[in-house]
Amino acid sequence: MDQLDRKKISVRFFREAFEAQAHGHFDEAVFLYQKSVEAFPTPEALTFMGWSLSFLGKFEEAIKVCERAIQLDPSFGNPYNDIGAYLIELNKFDEAVPYLEKAIRAPRYDTQHFAHFNLARIWEKKGMIKKAMQTYQRAIEEDPEYVPPREALERLKYLLN
Repeated sequence: MDQLDRKKISVRFFREAFEAQAHGHFDEAVFLYQKSVEAFPTPEALTFMGWSLSFLGKFEEAIKVCERAIQLDPSFGNPYNDIGAYLIELNKFDEAVPYLEKAIRAPRYDTQHFAHFNLARIWEKKGMIKKAMQTYQRAIEEDPEYVPPREALERLKYLLN
């Protein structure tokens, strides 16, 4: 089987996995993303597999899968942000920061507001309220339509008054 055929098979499995994930069938999605990766590994399939694993509470495994995505394409920002988010879930805040900072700087990452939001969550949990507020504000500047940082910023403003 040539590379083009493997890519076609990979895309087919990726689409099926994405559909399963969208319907909350995370075990099936993981299985299908794995089939996609076996046919032709992409950082996207690995990152989405990690996302499905995270919905199953398998954060350590999700991190390993995202690390494989980074090995395939270090310029792809999504797995850096996702690893940061999973480390937050594991209460490993200091470990999460460098990943989130790499996400923000990644050339192939169009959703920096997620990484800014996740960083702000860390600063808030660490009691660094002013820094958290500034970082929530940065997330809002990156995407004014993204509601969670706006709500978090308003909550902190309320608590400070």
